[in-house]
Amino acid sequence: MQAQFSQLTEFLPFLIPLIILEFGLFGYTLWHILTHKTYKRGNRTLWLIIAIVGMNYVGPILYFILGKEDA
Repeated sequence: MQAQFSQLTEFLPFLIPLIILEFGLFGYTLWHILTHKTYKRGNRTLWLIIAIVGMNYVGPILYFILGKEDA
């Protein structure tokens, strides 16, 4: 048990920035989806589902590549 905790504390300096980046990207994606009315593909409901289910970077990145309308 102590060895597992020791390993986790070694990775914390790398994990904390990634977690902050993930939640920041997710929050910005949700804000963008909820405040815009037009999308290149799909609709608001579809992109909310994709962003929430694929929260681990994949959903937000897909939205900005495939769904965000360039306006």
